[in-house]
Amino acid sequence: MRPAATFCLSLLMLTPTLTIANEPFRPKAGKFPPLEKAHAYRGEIVFVDHANRRGSLRVEGTGKFYRNDPQPFAMLPYGVIRYHGAPADLRDIPLGTVMHAQAFLPPDPKISAVPVLPVDSKTKDVGHYRGIGTTPAENHVLLLEDEPSHCLDQGMVWKLKEVELENNTGRIIASRQPKVGGDGNFSDEELTFDSATRIWRGRERITVADMIAEDAWPASGKKDLGGQAVLLGITWKPAAGDGLSGAFTRFHISDIWLDDASIGHAAQLQTETHKVFIRSRWMPAWVDAVEYGKFGRATVTATLFGGMDPSLYADFQKGVGAQMNAAENTLKHTSGHYGPSHMASAGKILDVTQATGKIPLGSSGIQIQYETDLIIEGIRPTRIVRVRPQSWPKMQLPREEYLFNFDHEDRFPTPAIFPKY
Repeated sequence: MRPAATFCLSLLMLTPTLTIANEPFRPKAGKFPPLEKAHAYRGEIVFVDHANRRGSLRVEGTGKFYRNDPQPFAMLPYGVIRYHGAPADLRDIPLGTVMHAQAFLPPDPKISAVPVLPVDSKTKDVGHYRGIGTTPAENHVLLLEDEPSHCLDQGMVWKLKEVELENNTGRIIASRQPKVGGDGNFSDEELTFDSATRIWRGRERITVADMIAEDAWPASGKKDLGGQAVLLGITWKPAAGDGLSGAFTRFHISDIWLDDASIGHAAQLQTETHKVFIRSRWMPAWVDAVEYGKFGRATVTATLFGGMDPSLYADFQKGVGAQMNAAENTLKHTSGHYGPSHMASAGKILDVTQATGKIPLGSSGIQIQYETDLIIEGIRPTRIVRVRPQSWPKMQLPREEYLFNFDHEDRFPTPAIFPKY
């Protein structure tokens, strides 16, 4: 279990006051930031620019959720994304999904891929029923995960207490508790669901109508569910009713995983999707040191970024041929006109070492030593690179996923797409 951040918004209940506990923290180049110094918040993902690893979240604060303006975020180059309990890319996350974020100030505001906000933004009351906490300046994310991933990470489950239905639509009363030893006093939450809510059991998907046919849920009216332990996927969507009844703030259930087998199957499917993606885009890393030789030769020491399936790291073996290409902080390949292999440095992995002890989030703890006879610009200490073992395929990338050079203004689109509310 990863340590929880000092500050965390109430996960589902909008509270009248908000306490800001963390001092703003700005990561430094070449150092993984401590998770305990992150600012934690959550929100609905409403826009994704997958090629630049950024997007917008409608962040939960102390006011009416639906009024909150979408706020920009960017993944740190070593930032970890998890979906359905497995590694993911932003392109895998459906719009509307409620995500938990652990984030910091921009490491270098001059090259931030999203607008830079005043450091104290999260403490300001933005008015118009929005309250405070909705505009965090900590918009560079170390960890972004959906609700089931967050629960699995923290050893939590949702315990269902009561369901109420009418015409395959209804409400569930539930509380988020530790999977083991959850005998404390936990706040109940009211969440909506409808006929589009996906219910997973083992390897099959069933419907609300199936739950009714099996007498697990009533066709109409209420039923006590006795604290049934499940995992939930959480979204937000416009709901019928007035604001006083919670229609403006109540969250919605997109998925229910009834057992361990069902979430395990979902995680397996997502893991395979991500493995194929990383092999086509190369493993991200940063350069720890470069020892220069003669006539363009160099030995590069680099740390592979974390949060990925072990089978990907297993492909990095001593003596294996590989390519290393420079990348920018969005992980876009640079210095190539028709694919990442165009200008990449070719060579061989001399050694692979695994760090011991506590590995910071964002790092794999795996360090490679790589020798090339043609070092390129961009492979320098603290800079971002991508590495391809020879067993991974050579693939061409679409134009939006690489830069011609190291000009950050070559990003498409530029940070100007994000309004400053």
